[in-house]
Amino acid sequence: MDISSLTLLVEILDAGNLSAAARRLKMSRANVSYHLNQLERSVGAQLVRRTTRRAEATEIGLRLYQHGVAIQSELLAARESVTTLGEGLQGRVRLSVPSGYGQLVMADWLIDFKRLYPKIVLDVLFENRIADLLREEVDIAIRVMPEPPQNLVARDLGPVRYVACASRAYAQAQTLPTQLDELHRAPVVTAAVIGRQLRVSAYQGETRREVVLEPTLISENFLFLRQAILAGLGIGLVPDYVVNDDIQRGDIVTTLDDWRLSIFGTQMYMLYMPNRLHMGAIRTFIDFMLERVRAA
Repeated sequence: MDISSLTLLVEILDAGNLSAAARRLKMSRANVSYHLNQLERSVGAQLVRRTTRRAEATEIGLRLYQHGVAIQSELLAARESVTTLGEGLQGRVRLSVPSGYGQLVMADWLIDFKRLYPKIVLDVLFENRIADLLREEVDIAIRVMPEPPQNLVARDLGPVRYVACASRAYAQAQTLPTQLDELHRAPVVTAAVIGRQLRVSAYQGETRREVVLEPTLISENFLFLRQAILAGLGIGLVPDYVVNDDIQRGDIVTTLDDWRLSIFGTQMYMLYMPNRLHMGAIRTFIDFMLERVRAA
C-alpha cells in the first residue's frame, strides 16, 4: 500500500462513484476500478461497496479513507508552507453563496476579507441550487436547508426567518392575508425550486402547518423580488434580510407575524468537504466568516 493508493481511495469515496473519481483523476473508469481491485487485494478485504450509482466505504475502507485524508492534508499543508514561505497567506477559495444573502449580507464581508488577504484569490458564485461540491469544484457553499448532507462538514450560521410582506401602497389598497390559508389564493412573490410544488411551512409553538402556494412571480434573484414587492405586485415571501431596511423605513409592512415562516429550510449552513481544511486560505476564510456571523 502506498500514498497513491490511499489517494485513489479518498477520491473514489469523496466523488461517490468510480466514474466521477475517474473524471477528477483524469483516468479511465476501468483504470480506477483496476487500481481499486489491486488495493483491495493487497489489503485482503473489500474497501468499497459498489452499486451502479454509488460507491460506499466498508468499515475497513472508512478507516483507510480517514488515514488517507489525514496524509493528503499533511502533504498539501507542507507543500503550501514551502511555496508561500515569506510571501504571506496565498491560495484560492471557490465559494458558492445564495444570491440574496450573498449580495445583501455577505458582500461587505467578502470585500473586507479580500482587503485583509490580498494574495488570496476569491472566486464567488452567486447561486441558490444545492451544488455538488466535488462536481462543481467548490470549496465552500453557504446554503439554506432543513438538514445538512451527512457527507459534508456543516457549520451552523443561524436561523433563517422568512416574512410575509407587501409595499405600504399595496397594503393600503388591498387586504393583507391574516390567516395562513389565505396565502394559497394571494398573489405571492417569492423564489421556488423548479419542478417542485411550492409550500410554505409555518411554525407557532408546537404547531406546524403547510400551505401550498401558487406564486404570481417567481425568481431566484432576491434583489429583483425586493423590487417587485416595493412595486406592489403582491405579497412577498422572502428572508427577512432582503427587506429589513425597507421595513425599518416603513416602505414595506409585514403580516402573519405570529408565525415563523420557512420555504427552503429554517437554518443556514456553511458546507465543505472534510478534507478541505488542509489549505490555509480555506481555513482562514472559514474562521473569518464564522467570526463575522457571530458578530452579526
